[in-house]
Amino acid sequence: MLRMLILYTALAAGANMAMAGEVDLDAARAGGIELAAGDGKPVSDTPYTDPDGGEHRLSDHQGKALLLNFWATWCAPCREEMPALNALEKQFGGEDFAVLTIAAGRNPPKAIDKFYAEAELDALPILLDSRQALARDFGVVALPATILIDAEGNEVARMMGPAEWDSETAQAIVTQLTAP
Repeated sequence: MLRMLILYTALAAGANMAMAGEVDLDAARAGGIELAAGDGKPVSDTPYTDPDGGEHRLSDHQGKALLLNFWATWCAPCREEMPALNALEKQFGGEDFAVLTIAAGRNPPKAIDKFYAEAELDALPILLDSRQALARDFGVVALPATILIDAEGNEVARMMGPAEWDSETAQAIVTQLTAP
């Protein structure tokens, strides 16, 4: 309990001291979210789609910090972390922040719909990168993969593998990412 109190205090202090879009990677790792520093460069603007074929780009979210997550219906760790991502979007999604979950590769629409219904995912959009063009631009080689993007459209941090996105650590990360 004392360890959690110390960790939460450190994360909160880091959130208050951080510049806009900066994330305390050491505190995140201490809290169990194994983030690595991003390259700080503008992210790809390769299009991805929705189930109706509508084209979208990350630049559509300019001015908003993003947690971009690549996943697949066949990926067990992806499926396990999706409810936590849904909870994070419910808690923080809005004018300053969004969780974008993009199904990379072959993911049959019926399988996605079935999974969303079973997992009660009601806050996450269904987005597709069927040809994995956007995932390739980010160098994604394994799923799940998460990229944190600041409001200016630059990569702040990234992580390969699942995380507890509904944890206090994740909440502190989003607070830091969206700090004015």
